[in-house]
Amino acid sequence: MINTKLPIYLASKSPRRRKLLNQLGINFKSFSVDLNEEVVDGEHPVKTVKRLALHKLEVAKRKVRKGIIITADTIVVLDKKIIGKPENKKEAKLFLSKLSGRTHTVYTGFAVYNSDTSKTILDYEKTFVTFRVLNKKEISDYVDAGSPMDKAGAYGIQDDFGAVFVSKINGCYYNVVGLPLSKLYASLHKIES
Repeated sequence: MINTKLPIYLASKSPRRRKLLNQLGINFKSFSVDLNEEVVDGEHPVKTVKRLALHKLEVAKRKVRKGIIITADTIVVLDKKIIGKPENKKEAKLFLSKLSGRTHTVYTGFAVYNSDTSKTILDYEKTFVTFRVLNKKEISDYVDAGSPMDKAGAYGIQDDFGAVFVSKINGCYYNVVGLPLSKLYASLHKIES
C-alpha cells in the first residue's frame, strides 16, 4: 500500500484513470488539465508520451502547492503513425478500419511528482494489441454509440463493446486502459519517501 501523508492528485479528466487508481485503494483527488496535446511529426512515440505527461505536470503544478501529482498520456501507434482521439465520427470509423485485423502499439507516458522533495519520476509502458477483422456494421454501430470519441485509437478495451475487437494483447492490459498500474505503483513507492 501507499503510505504517504501528502495528498495525492490525479491530473486527468479520464474516468478510466480514476477507476484504475481507485482499484489500488489510493485516496486521491482529481482535476482536469487543459492543454493542446500536440503531436510532432517524426517524434518517437516514447518521446511524445513522456513530453505530454511532463507538459501536463507543469500545468498541474500551478494548481497544487503540496502533494503528489500523477499525470499521464496514452497514444495508439500503427505503421509508425500516431492515432489520437478522433475528431469526429468519420475519423473514428477510419481509425477502426485501419486497426482492423492488425497489431498496433499502445504507449502511455506518466509522470509522478512529490512537492516536498521536488522529485519527478517519468516513465512509460508499451503494449501490443491485435484486433480481429472488423466488419463495417460493427464499426459503424460502435461509433454511432459515441463510445470511441474520447479514446486514443477510437476504442476502449474496457467497459464497452470495444473489448470484443481485441483478439490478443502482449504486455500490460492496464496500459491500454490508460495507466500502467504495476509501473505506476512502483513509482509511487519510490517517490513517497
